[in-house]
Amino acid sequence: MSNATPLPVGSLLQLIWLASPALPVGGFSYSEGLEAGVDRAGVATENIASDWLFDQLQLSLARGDLAVIAQAIPAWRNGNLEKVKALNDWVLQTRETSELRAQAEQMGRSLLEWLRNHHSVSAAHMDACAQLPPTYPIAFALAASPLAAGVSDCLAAYAFGWAENMMQAALKSVPLGQSAGQRILARLAANIPAAVEEAMALQDHERQAFSPMLAILSSQHETQYSRLFRS
Repeated sequence: MSNATPLPVGSLLQLIWLASPALPVGGFSYSEGLEAGVDRAGVATENIASDWLFDQLQLSLARGDLAVIAQAIPAWRNGNLEKVKALNDWVLQTRETSELRAQAEQMGRSLLEWLRNHHSVSAAHMDACAQLPPTYPIAFALAASPLAAGVSDCLAAYAFGWAENMMQAALKSVPLGQSAGQRILARLAANIPAAVEEAMALQDHERQAFSPMLAILSSQHETQYSRLFRS
């Protein structure tokens, strides 16, 4: 995953900022089915939570969102708006519950609003993105497209931001301590390079969004009696 030339410090800092869970896009308020997994599927220990998130990284994120972003960044850079729309439509079509779809749409809108004030994206691309309306992976790809960063670097940043956010969700919902959270994050971080490599290699027909139990748990979370996370 190393680049031929080092990533410029300015672009590196912009990428870290863009992928940060502290960005005001609302990612912290979602558990992506994990809270329902705690309630109904026995996610009750550090090891189980770690396995859950590891599987989600491999089976869902790498084959879905990361693969979309891997194609969306060059599409934005080349002005291929037809490709961008097709990728955005795929994300919407593969969000299997109203909760997951609402998350993708809300975070996409929020990131686009943030971009209006804090980033150097062309007005034409901003308008094109607003008309979609954008899902979060597509908005992230737009935000990353002006940076002097390789696509693999952008995917790694996105994946690590996701891992940080989900680790925090595990701490709150299981619950777990900070040391346990860091062990989970270390495991996820160690496997992000392989996830990025897989995502970069996938063609259109190879993308997947097949996580039936996750969809069931997300549906159940919508009516879960007691919740910390948004539905």
